[in-house]
Amino acid sequence: MKAVICEQFGLPETLVFKEVPSPIIVSTQVLIRVITAAVNFPDTLIIQNKYQFKPNLPFAPGGEVAGLVLSVGKDVSHIKVGDRVVALCGWGGFAEQVAVEANRVFKIPDTINWQIAASTLYNYGTSYHALKDRGQLQPGQTILILGAAGGVGLAAVELAKKMGAIVIAAASNQEKLAICIKKGADYTINYSTEDLRESIKKITAEKGVDLVYDPIGGVLAEPALRSLAWKGRYLVVGFASGTIPSLPFNLALLKGASVVGVFWGAFTEKEPALSIQNLRELVKMISQGDIQQEIYKLYQLNNASQAIRDLIDRKVIGKAIIQVSEEIEPTLITAIDTALCS
Repeated sequence: MKAVICEQFGLPETLVFKEVPSPIIVSTQVLIRVITAAVNFPDTLIIQNKYQFKPNLPFAPGGEVAGLVLSVGKDVSHIKVGDRVVALCGWGGFAEQVAVEANRVFKIPDTINWQIAASTLYNYGTSYHALKDRGQLQPGQTILILGAAGGVGLAAVELAKKMGAIVIAAASNQEKLAICIKKGADYTINYSTEDLRESIKKITAEKGVDLVYDPIGGVLAEPALRSLAWKGRYLVVGFASGTIPSLPFNLALLKGASVVGVFWGAFTEKEPALSIQNLRELVKMISQGDIQQEIYKLYQLNNASQAIRDLIDRKVIGKAIIQVSEEIEPTLITAIDTALCS
């Protein structure tokens, strides 16, 4: 099979497109023919050996895929050969086939297209966990979302609005903010041209925001923390800016505020029952058309390194998608499964 392989840690330009052996599954796994794969911020880190999870070299990046089940392990009962599925594989997704633990594979209906299927669970899973479980967001509360036009940011805008919040979306240019308005933002702040804290004071009539959703870190973190209302919550989601901020935590004391970490990957491992329930709720929302990812661009598998580069360079609005392969007929899947099992 063809795959994009990280043979040495480095930037996207060091990735290699090559032929590699197909994976062999164990009893608890599912083998998936990958149709589409999404590009996420952890992909930019994992190839540089900067992510919390560190696979052994060589490996394919790509932690979120959609495709067709080719084979299932003997201990797998909820998935069968030929099912349309999405999977959270962690890595290995930028390849024509990937082996994934069955508890991280979810069936999807025919009504969800492959691009939307591959691009939704990671970002929406992170944001749903952040807002619902960690932030305890309630209807009528006000939330500031930094980096609001990125993958997790746009998901947070859409979900927060559906949860009844007043949404302030902050991004670096008007093009990005226009997408945020499309997703339901009530107010916008262009932090390249506007003072973040003063804008929040004006929007909230000096009250401040109940929740800050921060996936970027960097220089905006302190003014965002200063903009919290009494008993506000600051959600630390990530550091897309590349800078981990040093914050004056006396502000948390003065505001009776909470600084809350959001590590969705660890959450899925440590609290699997709640994670699966969240993901089922998201799949239902997707099926009903309640949420829909903004697709930035479709890349071919041999151009996956450019997709990661575009994400690093902050060109991506919404989600970049890798077209890995085309859908195949169910009869061919059955033939492949027979060959794999023989």
